[in-house]
Amino acid sequence: MIFENVALDPSKTVNEINEVYFKKEVQPHVPDAWIDASKKDDKDQQIGIVGYEIPFNRHFYQYQPPRDLAEIDADLDAVSAEIMKLLQEVHS
Repeated sequence: MIFENVALDPSKTVNEINEVYFKKEVQPHVPDAWIDASKKDDKDQQIGIVGYEIPFNRHFYQYQPPRDLAEIDADLDAVSAEIMKLLQEVHS
């Protein structure tokens, strides 16, 4: 799992910190993401739960299947042939 630690700055409110982090680190990658304003910390009543971990893989991961095996094999064969050619040049 991937977790993000968002540094807390005592001179700013948790809401300000969350908003800046969200705009910089989340929205460029997931434009339709949002902050759930109903989740508030019991201690400060600000948006976001201090110490809460967001499992990014579960929420944002999008599976991309690997390339076709024949295509991968062809690439490996081409690279192997190139390596052998370079080795022959060095060895002779």
